[in-house]
Amino acid sequence: MFPFTQIARMYEGSSVNRRILRAATAVTLAGIVVKMAATFKEVAVADVYGRSDGMDAFLAANLIPGLLINLISESMNQALVPTLIRVREREGHERAQQLLSSSMVWMCLLLAAASAVMALAARGFFPLIASHFPPAKFDLSVRLFYALLPVVLITGIATNCTAVLNTLDRFTLPAIAPAAMPIGIMLCAWLASARLGVWAMVYGTVGGAMVQASVVAWMMGRQGYRFRLRWYGMTEAAREVAHQYWPVLLSSVVASGGLLVDQSMAAALSSGSVSALAYAGRFVNVVLTLLAGAISTAVVPHLSRMIAVEDWEGCRHTIRTWIRATAMIAVPIALALIVGSRWLVRVAYQHGAFHAADTAVVAPVLVMYAIQIPFFVSSRVYYRFLVAMRRTDLILYCGIINLALDIVLNLVLMRWFGVAGIALATSLWMATTYLFLWYWSSRLLGQKMAAVPA
Repeated sequence: MFPFTQIARMYEGSSVNRRILRAATAVTLAGIVVKMAATFKEVAVADVYGRSDGMDAFLAANLIPGLLINLISESMNQALVPTLIRVREREGHERAQQLLSSSMVWMCLLLAAASAVMALAARGFFPLIASHFPPAKFDLSVRLFYALLPVVLITGIATNCTAVLNTLDRFTLPAIAPAAMPIGIMLCAWLASARLGVWAMVYGTVGGAMVQASVVAWMMGRQGYRFRLRWYGMTEAAREVAHQYWPVLLSSVVASGGLLVDQSMAAALSSGSVSALAYAGRFVNVVLTLLAGAISTAVVPHLSRMIAVEDWEGCRHTIRTWIRATAMIAVPIALALIVGSRWLVRVAYQHGAFHAADTAVVAPVLVMYAIQIPFFVSSRVYYRFLVAMRRTDLILYCGIINLALDIVLNLVLMRWFGVAGIALATSLWMATTYLFLWYWSSRLLGQKMAAVPA
């Protein structure tokens, strides 16, 4: 695959980096399949709905379920994986199964409780997301939100199963499974939009999530880990996961607040601004998922094992290798997106209800978003190292700084550049994230290496 064959020679002397390379390549190949499905879905959705009020309402409604999944289940996965690997290697498979079952109980309860709270409070917090929506559009957003809430629990279970499979060096099939959701949305948009309107996307989203969860749960069972919701008590391993989970969760809450800020501020601009932000972000998200997602997913098990045995030289070599690799790939891709932004938007979206005037709005947003790519991709390696080092407090501090920067930069830049200014603000605070994580990773690793006897 093109991102990794160009740098393969860098890893000929390291078995760890060769394994990471193979895993990252597998995840990238699978990710391309998923992103192709997502791209076809975006083209279909743009052709059917354009930058309509219904599309704005769906995007606003889908924001909170996506945030809950990222906050609760993804935070659980980050806290669970290093401990699960340690327990499996030191105490055996059955102890690891018990830890997994307990963690799944905890995660499902949190997801269900958060969904219930959001459902009860929807009409209270939705004005923050869609403050300038007219009444009919606002009401549609809330009703779509209620219908999308089951996705929170279903997708949370799917991501947990996927994380477990990754610890067993199973990457390809779990990475392909998310294609079920865009395929479901695309089919429903084509087949049912005339009768159901934007509600067809809801049916496609829920149905696709159910297919994804069923597939990865089945695969996990085939690898010896049963999907079992059973509480085994607050063991030492469970306490360790809990101790790491809450700082990661809080940091994710703070960091994800930027998405709500962006959504709210875009809604305050002209009609269609929310959709413009979303359409432009799709291109950048493809790159971020394929590169940052693949590399961070592949590197996590190996960094966790090296930290457990205090192989600090191995950590330093792995981190430096993959920082160089991500820079070699991400910078040219970011430049290509910036130069070809108008052509990409026109080819991908300018069909049906999406017109040339819409391309003129979305293309500058894509340019501003693309600036963040090298910073984001490289920062994921440092981020994973700090989480594996149990310094999630630093991740929390970084999130607080970023949220403050996002608010200030949005207020300033949206006055000059409109919705494109919101995208530029995201790229600027992502650059500060890279610097923050680089500094603390280098400092902590230097301290550990200095403490090793000569």
